[in-house]
Amino acid sequence: MADQTITAIWKVFITLSIVTLAEVLLGIYRPEFLELKLFSGLISLLNLTFILLTLYKAYCIVWFFMHVKYEYSNLRLTITLPLYILLPYLIFILLVESSHVREILGL
Repeated sequence: MADQTITAIWKVFITLSIVTLAEVLLGIYRPEFLELKLFSGLISLLNLTFILLTLYKAYCIVWFFMHVKYEYSNLRLTITLPLYILLPYLIFILLVESSHVREILGL
């Protein structure tokens, strides 16, 4: 049992390290093909990639280190369902408002 737990922790640690390394490298090199604007210029593909990688890291942390994986399915839904609804809404609001601010400031 302890060996499985240690193995799972190392897998999650390596996964989070790889995702973080990918984020850092993308931030440093900023590949040209990821500068493509999506959703009528609201967001670039690079920013969308950062958002998705960050959400994946948050999912891994909550799922494994906060032990949600081992809870009953109803409790898991109680915790995760609001996130599935609110997170896309919050991201949409942030993108729309940031484009509005850029318009006003002329950036």
